[in-house]
Amino acid sequence: MAKKIKIGLFGFGVVGQGLLSVLEASKSIDAEIVKVCVKSKEKERHLPQGLLTYQPEDILNDPSINLVVELIDNADDAYQFVKTALLNGKNVVSASKKMLATHLAELIEIQKSKKVSLLYEASACGSIPIIRNLEEYYDNDLLQSVSGILNGSSNYILSKIFNEKGTYSESLRKAQELGFAESNPYFDVEGFDSLYKLIIITLHGFGVLVRAEDVFVYGISNISEHDINYAREKGYKIKLVGQVRYLDGNRISLFVSPRLVTPDKYIYNVENQFNGVVLQGLFYDKQFMFGQGAGGHPTGSAVLSDITAQFHDYKYEYKKLQQAVVPTYTTDVAIEVYLRYDSEETLDLLKFESISERYTSESYRYIIGRIKLTKLLSVADDLRTKDVFLAYTGSSI
Repeated sequence: MAKKIKIGLFGFGVVGQGLLSVLEASKSIDAEIVKVCVKSKEKERHLPQGLLTYQPEDILNDPSINLVVELIDNADDAYQFVKTALLNGKNVVSASKKMLATHLAELIEIQKSKKVSLLYEASACGSIPIIRNLEEYYDNDLLQSVSGILNGSSNYILSKIFNEKGTYSESLRKAQELGFAESNPYFDVEGFDSLYKLIIITLHGFGVLVRAEDVFVYGISNISEHDINYAREKGYKIKLVGQVRYLDGNRISLFVSPRLVTPDKYIYNVENQFNGVVLQGLFYDKQFMFGQGAGGHPTGSAVLSDITAQFHDYKYEYKKLQQAVVPTYTTDVAIEVYLRYDSEETLDLLKFESISERYTSESYRYIIGRIKLTKLLSVADDLRTKDVFLAYTGSSI
């Protein structure tokens, strides 16, 4: 007799509603949402009688619920729900990238001790199955880099700027109206959403768990007409890109920043709310994955994929954590950046190793030069408060 999955769902926002739709359309497994826990009693929700609860214990302590699905936007609450569910012997599916990036080491140990499974495909790139591919296909030491557009909200904004000549504020407002960006878009536009996803990808791709505070991250909120015009004149687009790369000496580096993208790059034509990920191997060169990175149905489909995997007793094996030699993380690597800056004091703060191009006018000045990630990380908070914009040119040493 085939087993039945009884789901306790935390959260019923855009992704939760998307999951309900795709689950009702799916015929591949016997799964049913039997309880939905939400926080706010004011919002109107169209759910069958008896499905809604405001008490987490109604899911966490119900022995008939054998799968917990966590789709809320509060990372602290998500951690408590996911941890408790695992400790109670329940399998879990989560989409909370910040929570996972912060607590994965502990949650991996709980999975082992309780012999349960935590899956989180939807946490990394929306509808793109990057985590399971890293676990199953790229489960060797030939992977050299993973890079790409990991956030659909920021990519939608940049697409509107470059394709429709919208301003940053206009494009952000449109993204919010369509539900691609939150009312508070900080984590999306400042790059932190991409960072959390990159940390998860790095664990599965390279076996290294990096702390968010140890990674340089810089977003797009300071972009100006000067930066947009510079990119257009050179034939570039600007994309917010996360990348992890294998270096010599068994080291890896990772960072998130805007990037000047040339037309020959795969991600040049990845537009709107779509994500695009490029994987490069030692012998198989480059492979490209493309799909929607935002929206209820695309992300709900990724959650359904994990539910289906749970139905077939799938677990992450974390193979890269068990490799003979685990790489070390370093920021001791120089990258080339474009920097529009506000004053000579900013240049003194950054301490470029070398400068290859400089332009100065009454209203606009920029340089292109090489700088260590270590230095960028140390001044990242200052950069976000200044009238400057920084973009990676694609060149590293």
